[in-house]
Amino acid sequence: MRYLIISDLHSNWEALEAVLDAANGRYERIVCCGDLVGYGPDPNRVVDWARSHLDAVIRGNHDRGCCGLEDLEWFNPVARAATIWTMGKLRQDNIEYLRKLPAGPLRVDGFHLIHGSPLDEDEYLITATDARNIFDYLEEGVSFFGHTHLQGGFAYADGYFQVLPPLDPFRGEIDYRLDPGATCLINPGSTGQPRDGDPRAAFAIFDSDTLEVSQRRVTYDYEATRHKIEAAGLPDVLGARLLVGR
Repeated sequence: MRYLIISDLHSNWEALEAVLDAANGRYERIVCCGDLVGYGPDPNRVVDWARSHLDAVIRGNHDRGCCGLEDLEWFNPVARAATIWTMGKLRQDNIEYLRKLPAGPLRVDGFHLIHGSPLDEDEYLITATDARNIFDYLEEGVSFFGHTHLQGGFAYADGYFQVLPPLDPFRGEIDYRLDPGATCLINPGSTGQPRDGDPRAAFAIFDSDTLEVSQRRVTYDYEATRHKIEAAGLPDVLGARLLVGR
């Protein structure tokens, strides 16, 4: 089965639409590692789409915050302002949908979806050291995670730890086949708000039968999203950061 793996959409409809167009015909099912909402200007449109099209999804910290399940005190001022704005815009049926999203890890067809880490859905796995410290807690096989907005991954097999090769910023795709005996932790990157210096929307295609992974990026209309953010009265930095991927 071929899966479109997405994460951290953050109410960015233009980015999501570009990903769906780029991935068209390459998958049978869609799964998400969390954070449908927060930051961006189209929370209802993104959640409406998620309710109709996602085969599996777990909650992220912004999903919890925007439906009232999370204390906003630990959010930074920009994230807090965006969360409060989103709470005021979401329809009640979409709030209820977010409230019912499961926490990861969630098993799907032999692999797992995680937002932060298998130990804490809010933990950031950024460096090789971060990942190495939690590999003992992963089940053998493949897990996809989000939260960091950084596309990449890690693998452990036969006593060796490996950082999976990153995508060249001048290319749109990198493909590799996972070792069937390895434990792999893969971040598809953020669809709606990348933070690795590449502003293109990120996603992955995963074949659960062959263990082939394609990490991909696609350009979208950043300016359209930025203008929506400004028109909504959201913090300007949320639009400006989309242009540089930071």
